[in-house]
Amino acid sequence: MLDDHGIEYRYREYREKPLDEAELRQVFDLLGLEPAELLRKRDKANAELGLTGNEPADELIRHMAEQPTLLQRPIGIRAGRAVVGRPIENLLELADAG
Repeated sequence: MLDDHGIEYRYREYREKPLDEAELRQVFDLLGLEPAELLRKRDKANAELGLTGNEPADELIRHMAEQPTLLQRPIGIRAGRAVVGRPIENLLELADAG
């Protein structure tokens, strides 16, 4: 979809190069959201860990760094702004950033 709109981007394979805890904190700051708001509650790792979303932010961030599938995605970041790509059209909000 981004290609169709001529929007340049760099894709990061989250399973091969997951975000570390510091990067996750930065993403949550840019989004203005708490980790619990982006926790994939139906993810297999979530079921295995028994997370409810009521855990402290630091604990959720640690788990998300260790199990990147726990984080809702895609997340687009550009020019100090971030959006969650659910629905995917949300990523178009970054077209005018920068």
